[in-house]
Amino acid sequence: MQAQDILASLEKAVITGNKADSIKFAKESLDSGVKALDAIDKGLVKGMTIVGDKYAKHEYFLPQVLLAANAMYGGLDILLPHIPKEDAGKKVIGVIGVVEGDVHDIGKNIVKTMLTAAGLDMHDFGKDVPIENFVNSVKGDKASLIAMSTLMTPTMDGMKAVVDGLIENGDRMKVKIIIGGAPTSQPFADDIGADWHAINAQEAVKKVKGAM
Repeated sequence: MQAQDILASLEKAVITGNKADSIKFAKESLDSGVKALDAIDKGLVKGMTIVGDKYAKHEYFLPQVLLAANAMYGGLDILLPHIPKEDAGKKVIGVIGVVEGDVHDIGKNIVKTMLTAAGLDMHDFGKDVPIENFVNSVKGDKASLIAMSTLMTPTMDGMKAVVDGLIENGDRMKVKIIIGGAPTSQPFADDIGADWHAINAQEAVKKVKGAM
């Protein structure tokens, strides 16, 4: 297969949510001398971007997005170890999680997938994440981005506690903070001292990529 055909096959594997094909063509791309970074950016990521657009237009629904994400990660598992160290070092590191007291993580998972597809190295803290994990992430994970979500009003205070903790330990100016989830808003983000609020994954990617 030609390089273009392999890249198109990787793209299609993600769009159709076919993990087996994603893995197969990721291996084939390496065997054919396609650079791992090209296979990721011009194959897997291109496919995931199309999926994200379809989701935003309500042409795709949650199950299809999750299948696409699963397919993308299958290919990434094969390709990431083959990225040259100097290229890997250029990636912006972000941490993402659902704040302490909340276990609703479907939206967070979609945002993580789309930010990964946008080229960030996302560390997923999961759900019900203690405040100190976010606060310590700038030093511990070398994070330049913190993404937090919640679907519950009582746990919104945890987001403010994270920002306050970062101010206290002197790391606030080293990191961008984006928040999301049904009860949150841009005025709330402004009020607690976060950088951005996003209503969906597409907006999160747009704001983060625009600034970083």
